[in-house]
Amino acid sequence: MIEPKMIQVNGDNLKINLAHWEGKGRPVLTVHGITANCRCWDIVANSLIPEFDVYAMDLRGRGLSDKPDSGYSLAHHVKDIVAILDGLEIEKINLMGHSLGAFITLAFAAEHPDRVNRIVLVDGGGDLSTQQMDEVFKGIKPALDRLTMTFPTVEAYLEKMKSAPYILPWNSTIEAYYRHEIEEGDDGVKTNISPLHIQEEAGNMRKVDCKALYSHISCNTMILRAVRGLLSDRDILLPSDVIEEMEKEIRKSVRFDVEGVNHYGIVMQPHEDRDKALLQFLNSA
Repeated sequence: MIEPKMIQVNGDNLKINLAHWEGKGRPVLTVHGITANCRCWDIVANSLIPEFDVYAMDLRGRGLSDKPDSGYSLAHHVKDIVAILDGLEIEKINLMGHSLGAFITLAFAAEHPDRVNRIVLVDGGGDLSTQQMDEVFKGIKPALDRLTMTFPTVEAYLEKMKSAPYILPWNSTIEAYYRHEIEEGDDGVKTNISPLHIQEEAGNMRKVDCKALYSHISCNTMILRAVRGLLSDRDILLPSDVIEEMEKEIRKSVRFDVEGVNHYGIVMQPHEDRDKALLQFLNSA
């Protein structure tokens, strides 16, 4: 497993951290979920190099990126991505987002069609009903709960994360993911993500009209769907009716169901069929 190099680039009036897996081909930028960080992409990135040059951003407020007091919405993230591409001198990107990152990817492709080659929506971007969205937020509650916890040591923090049922089986990349968010202080060890920032993000997320974005997507689009939910079969991010609507409304879309994984495992666990499907899509004419 190749470790990424961390680089700092200018976002929209703030610094954004990027993990970079250097490759020889066209660039790919990956965008993580609501309480995640750039290291959730370690396994996927390693499956794409050296054919592609892969970057993974820490969204503002996460990982090693700057953490302003406010400004957590799709519009802010889209502006950050524009600034990142300009800073890296990348005219057009292959953009791939997981969970919240899929919604950001949708918004970016709709607003800046001239800056994307292809997009991949990984278990997100669906036009969920209020009830479906409520189930999703129930499903991510264990991930949200960790944001308010403090532990005496790094080891204690990691042991707590290892007990989470939604993240299993544990592997070295998952450990690297959690270590990337650890902040050590006088009062102990905790995540470096503010619950208040995530609260603002979640509130703005509920206002997004995804269906209105679909007709503005002009590039080739892959929708990767985890067949399992977060914690149960009620909190699937892309239920059958939702993904069928996406396939219908996004003109150049293809769908691939990733068997045997939940919402987290779709990016954080090895999966040969997923990797083959991604490479085939990104390399197709």
